[in-house]
Amino acid sequence: MNPDLDTLLERIGATAVERDARGGHAAEEKALLREAGLLLWSIPREHGGLGRPWAEIYALVRRVAAVDSSLAHVLAFHHLQVATVLIYGNDEQQRRLLGHTAEHQCWWGNGMNPLDRRLLARRSAAGLTLDGCKSFCSGTVGSHFMTLSAVLDGAPQPLLAVVSTEHPGVRILDDWDPIGQRQTDSNSVAFEQVPLEERNVLRAPEVPPTPFHTLRNCFAQLVLVNLYLGIAEGAFAEARRFARTQARPWLASAAQHATDDPFTQNRFGEMHVQIAAARALADRAAALIERAFACGPALTAGERAEVAVAVAEAKVLAHRSGLYASQELFEVVGARGTRAALGFDRFWRNVRTHTLHDPIDYKLNMLGRWALKDEAPDPLNYS
Repeated sequence: MNPDLDTLLERIGATAVERDARGGHAAEEKALLREAGLLLWSIPREHGGLGRPWAEIYALVRRVAAVDSSLAHVLAFHHLQVATVLIYGNDEQQRRLLGHTAEHQCWWGNGMNPLDRRLLARRSAAGLTLDGCKSFCSGTVGSHFMTLSAVLDGAPQPLLAVVSTEHPGVRILDDWDPIGQRQTDSNSVAFEQVPLEERNVLRAPEVPPTPFHTLRNCFAQLVLVNLYLGIAEGAFAEARRFARTQARPWLASAAQHATDDPFTQNRFGEMHVQIAAARALADRAAALIERAFACGPALTAGERAEVAVAVAEAKVLAHRSGLYASQELFEVVGARGTRAALGFDRFWRNVRTHTLHDPIDYKLNMLGRWALKDEAPDPLNYS
């Protein structure tokens, strides 16, 4: 356990309920993460970062998510964009963009939503220009850079690039108002005649994606795994604390204390098993993605498929354990735990908001086709 990180998480946790109710931008808390050097974990040492293993980064995301899943989301998506540059960027792009990021401890935002094709890139004699809009751009508020996908001249595959979020013509809209994950800054971003330098294009649309390129999808999916799992762990911790200190046994129970009630014990046992299983699969997937990332461009389609399946397995259990723990929290704390000031509802609202972005039925279907027909996951999909 890192005592400095423990102190940071306690400080963030002290305001988590109030900030969840308020929504908006968590500028002060993001500054704390930045000051703690957490933005540097994924940046290689040769570019001025800390070069921490991806397994440690995902474990960090999970710990933050247990306290505040919105901040964990923003932090995780920052590291996902760094991974995007490491996967798609050439040596010059990595050196320039990540070196600047490390030197100034810049935040990154995400504009890679593949389902939103409204952002258009047009080529003229003056170069590339961006016009349009992109939704679900997590972490863009207060960021310096963002990765994005844009449709170039109607091409079926998008162009992938980096722009400065502070560039004139880039406008972050105030349209993020969900029931959960309220401080992820997942606003839409509008672009009006924004120049795109050729040197900031990470992948042209005519370049076919390699297995290593599509490993980026696995990185993104494993972010969600650890967010869901962190929420489950946070709900479990709150339930345990309340059951031990404030909960009362039901009037028909023979137990003198809530923790001695057998039905309460059974519910904690079920939560424990689900979370333990999801954690084991999440850690296994992190180890596999670390190994695959180390292969670089030599990564094969088969090796990539193995990672995608492992991540999907972990995601199904993390999805279920997150929803289950956030629901069972109320069963074990009882009616006294529904006081609004406790904010226990935030766990369910946060995990429910997030899990709807990638329906579990499609994950199960993909795993079923793998198990039944040895059919590899579609690398261009959410896998």
